[in-house]
Amino acid sequence: MFIRIVKSYDYSLIAAVFALSAFGLVMVYSSSMITSILRYEVTSSYFFQKQSLSLFIGTAAFIVIAIIPYKLFLQKGIIKLLFYGTIGSLLVVFVFGHTAGNAQSWIKLGGMAIQPAEFAKMWVIIYLSALLAKKQRYMDDFGHAILPPVIFVVIVFVLILIQPDFGTALILLLNAFIVLLCSGMTLRSFMRLFVFSIAAAGLGLLLLYVSDKLADVFSPERISRFTGFMDPFENMADSGYQLVSSYFAISSGGVAGLGLGNSIQKYGYLPESHTDFIMAVISEELGIIGVLIVIGLLAFIVLKGFLISRSCKDPFGSLLAIGISSMIGIQSVINLGAVAGLLPITGVTLPFVSYGGSSLILLCIAAGMLVNISMMNKFKETYQVENKAAA
Repeated sequence: MFIRIVKSYDYSLIAAVFALSAFGLVMVYSSSMITSILRYEVTSSYFFQKQSLSLFIGTAAFIVIAIIPYKLFLQKGIIKLLFYGTIGSLLVVFVFGHTAGNAQSWIKLGGMAIQPAEFAKMWVIIYLSALLAKKQRYMDDFGHAILPPVIFVVIVFVLILIQPDFGTALILLLNAFIVLLCSGMTLRSFMRLFVFSIAAAGLGLLLLYVSDKLADVFSPERISRFTGFMDPFENMADSGYQLVSSYFAISSGGVAGLGLGNSIQKYGYLPESHTDFIMAVISEELGIIGVLIVIGLLAFIVLKGFLISRSCKDPFGSLLAIGISSMIGIQSVINLGAVAGLLPITGVTLPFVSYGGSSLILLCIAAGMLVNISMMNKFKETYQVENKAAA
């Protein structure tokens, strides 16, 4: 039995996840070694050491999640825990939260800063998948099957939006929409969902206006991050500065790059060179070759996830795999689009590569879940085939 389980794991997926994480660790050191000293006045390896600790914790979480059967998350107690835990952790941020980058999104525990919104993305996927899997027979009943999880998503979305964290809120909303779309809902339920979404958006804007939070959430500084990408060279002194620096880094790299550690833009010219814009440094130091390797590994993980979803006959596992793959894919597209100037800058990090402890740990948990679904599916298929052959 044990040998059969070990053989059922998808080692190509595991290798891709940790190859990308290890590569990210190297690039975090390379991209942050100068800004650590000049901007943060710490040692050159400061962010590398913190990211290494996060990868260690993430690896431990990956192993645990990859071993525990994913169907345990279908238990009513765990679903309730996800519901109250997600909302509770997001509310705690407003009381004990730490502000950084104009957003009150972190909770400090000792020497670590945890971002509950990052974990909320995964908890929402699990919660939605569990509820929708249990209500497959009632998917034509909008009020019974669709509305309760949608209300939960709206509450979580609003709590993240008013931190404010546009990028994470957007990813969460898109993930939830894809899971709902793939859940088997009828056209009538979909139309009702559309109407409900419009009404909820209008009510949300009204509440922000009444609570005098509208100006905070949509401040000129934050709006400029969305509009600056349209004509960055016209706004080089302010909103376009980061994107123009990214262009310089990308254009300098060429095909093979300047060499690992030889980036010029990381010398204080490119803000957030180890987080949002780490791909610009990769492009500068390792050229198109380095960029294609990263995109290739990300695409492999996302594609593997969708294939796992397609082969999984369990609705819960299938929806989970879709949600996880979508989360990684959407986050990658938003980050790469911002670095290339095709999308607004939202502060979204590149999965498995950018600096960010909460993000890396969450992604390791998500990857562990994906590996577990794949293993359980393959193990079940192999066991059934062997039983038929024996009969």
